[in-house]
Amino acid sequence: MKAQAKWEQGLAAHRQGDLDQARALYERVLKWHPNHFDAVHMLGLLAYQQGHLDRAALFIAKALRIDPDAASAHNNYANVLQDQRKLTSALASYDRAISLDPQYAEAHNNRGDLLQVMGRVPDALLSYARALEISPRYAAAFYNQGNALGRLGRWREAVESYDQALSIAPQYPQALMNRGNALVELRDNEAAVQSYSQALSIDPAIPYLAGTLLHVNMQQCKWVDYSLRLEALLTDLRANKPVCQPFPLLALTDDAMLHKQVAQAWIDTTHTKPRAPWAPKDRPRHAKLRLGYFSGDFCNHPVAYLTAGLFEEHDRSLFEIFAFSFGPDTRDDMRLRLEKTFDHFVDVKDCTDAQLIARARETDLDIAIDLTGLTKGCRPGVFLARVAPIQISYLGYPGTTGIAAMDYVLVDQTIAEPADAVHYSEKIIRLAHSYQANDPSRRPSSRIFSRAELGLPPTGFVFCCFNNSYKINPVIFDCWMKILQQVPGSVLWLREATEQTAQHLRHEALARGVEATRLVFAGRIESMADHLARQRAADLFIDALPYNAHTTASDALWAGVPVLTCKGRSYAGRVGASLLRALDLNELITNDLDEYVQVAVALAQDPARLSAVRSALQQKLLDKPLFDIKRFTRHVEQAFQIAIERKVAGLPNDHFDIND
Repeated sequence: MKAQAKWEQGLAAHRQGDLDQARALYERVLKWHPNHFDAVHMLGLLAYQQGHLDRAALFIAKALRIDPDAASAHNNYANVLQDQRKLTSALASYDRAISLDPQYAEAHNNRGDLLQVMGRVPDALLSYARALEISPRYAAAFYNQGNALGRLGRWREAVESYDQALSIAPQYPQALMNRGNALVELRDNEAAVQSYSQALSIDPAIPYLAGTLLHVNMQQCKWVDYSLRLEALLTDLRANKPVCQPFPLLALTDDAMLHKQVAQAWIDTTHTKPRAPWAPKDRPRHAKLRLGYFSGDFCNHPVAYLTAGLFEEHDRSLFEIFAFSFGPDTRDDMRLRLEKTFDHFVDVKDCTDAQLIARARETDLDIAIDLTGLTKGCRPGVFLARVAPIQISYLGYPGTTGIAAMDYVLVDQTIAEPADAVHYSEKIIRLAHSYQANDPSRRPSSRIFSRAELGLPPTGFVFCCFNNSYKINPVIFDCWMKILQQVPGSVLWLREATEQTAQHLRHEALARGVEATRLVFAGRIESMADHLARQRAADLFIDALPYNAHTTASDALWAGVPVLTCKGRSYAGRVGASLLRALDLNELITNDLDEYVQVAVALAQDPARLSAVRSALQQKLLDKPLFDIKRFTRHVEQAFQIAIERKVAGLPNDHFDIND
């Protein structure tokens, strides 16, 4: 009776969160009864709650020796094993719990979570369905089912699952947040904002959600209280609070040091170190250097549009190239082209990080090139584990990855000046001209578009900016409206937008004294060649800041449209300058926004000057480096060879330049 009383006191303390008192009482019970199942089991659970996984495993294993048929202990043991990344053993323990108690809904739900971790998402859905069959009002199972459906791209069904969870537990912030994520995928940003806002009202400390909410509002050009929200976000980030993921931050501030701080913190917080660390092999060098390009965007995507020519131009007498594709198999034209281009095209979209790491290491790469960075669908865990002696970040993410095991970032002498090294966790390889690969085979069509069919007025100067809407902010929009005010009859031609986004921008124009009709939105056009061709109707592309046009800028230049940029302080804000310097068009690079407005107006008011710029652009497209893919590829190959030669010679990674 005395032991039972202490046990009950310990359980009460445990439920109240007084873990030290609970432990002391459980241990008191064990002094009297060393094989007291409940006390041993609860000590294991307590250790698990405190993150002491090895201690938890020891106690729960002991409890199971006392009572091998305790389904709850098998379930809890599986939880510990899963966190120890002993996934196969964890699955066996969940299965044992279920065999002992087939109506154990929590074990079915937990088993589903594990199957998701193992990449077996369809099997996970079966486990959630069984949990919900047993317990129809199991909110967590509906939530987890929504997560699994999202991983399969079944976004509408995911929203329905989150709605089921919320009908049972209306104050479920994670369900509201992930519901918002699914709605973003369905391009219902307005509803997503409502979900995010409700989640934050319940739990203002949900990691990264404040930044996500601001980013989705930016996608709609919805700038209510923008300055206040931005300043609060930046203040929290500088205080090391996890309120924004790295990618959205690039469009919010030009503070490159903050970009680095947030990237490193996000990696450290959200990605655990691998259980199987890199073990370099003593092996003879291959006859050819083995390059592995990793991406979730080997399809009709800007990264693929830019790099296809690079892959095709690689010197196959010196290099053997592998693609590791962890994005969808779209079967579009670019996907089919790239499958033929690489020496080996490996589809790893269904692989877990551990499986992808194993497959990449089996390939015995010399250099792994990450084309995704910290953008959507990224797999930083693969590079944290290391899959090659040299790992390089390139192109897809315009900033430092914050990954300690990422050896180099491939940029150029405009993107990263020598003093900028402090902003990168990687060592810097600086190419002589622009860092951006460009595929000159991607040409505008011969189609000639009339201004009328493009929705443009018959006369007047056409400024354009085909950036994504999240790159447009109140500061740069102020500049654009000042430009329009000083160039009568001019219009601003923008990328296709949702009706809500267009309405917001028209409202903002009116608030700045500019008629809403002077904003023209480009309709959707399926043919990329026609999209490039229609840009010839523009007179001048005016860039955004702090996140410049990247592929969009080189598209405009390739179509013969001059691009006016303002050079920023970060990688994302220097791409325009990088492209223009590679074309020797330095007169189109400005150093502050006042100069940017002045030059835009001056070009619009001086047809002869603009005509001279356009003529110079047409000539320099042919004889300057930006679209010379053969020269670019040789420079990249030289960079790869220097990096691996330093490694072979036992030298540490270090910054270096590739000169023309």
